[in-house]
Amino acid sequence: MTITRCAWAGTDPLYVAYHDTEWGVPVHDDRLLFEFLVLEGAQAGLSWSTILRKRENYRAAFDNFEPAIVAGYDEAKIAALLADPGIVRNRLKIRSAVTNAQAFLKVQAEFGSFDAYIWQFVGGQPKINILHTMAEIPAETEESRVMSKDLIRRGFRFVGPTICYAHMQATGMVNDHTTDCFRYRELGGM
Repeated sequence: MTITRCAWAGTDPLYVAYHDTEWGVPVHDDRLLFEFLVLEGAQAGLSWSTILRKRENYRAAFDNFEPAIVAGYDEAKIAALLADPGIVRNRLKIRSAVTNAQAFLKVQAEFGSFDAYIWQFVGGQPKINILHTMAEIPAETEESRVMSKDLIRRGFRFVGPTICYAHMQATGMVNDHTTDCFRYRELGGM
């Protein structure tokens, strides 16, 4: 039996595994939501495959994306990260991870969890889209523009509307699997 996947998954085993087990699965764990926020920001201007290949290095370099630890990074730690060949060594992206961790902690304090805050942009439930081809998948939506504006107002960086929409897709806030993909139905599509 042939399994039909979203066209973007291709045949790369890393991409296929990500598509089949993670992309579009609703995430309600604050640490994992922070991980995706940092990784999506790191991806800006790069391919997702580049970031996926460096993901384990990112987890090691960024203390498994524990926001309370990342928020306390000092200049020495930032310098060490800039010298780490296992991650994207972009000063602005690395600094934004620290700034975003600090803002993340403030959101947790205000809302009780980042999960409670971020899922409000889709009314607390995944939005199930009906997309037949990859060409129909938007780069951003009204929800991602509102999310971006609010995150920026709260001090987050590298959270433009396109990055926010990628975050929404990755964390299952939206189901953008194409309707012919086996994951579409598994994740609530009709």
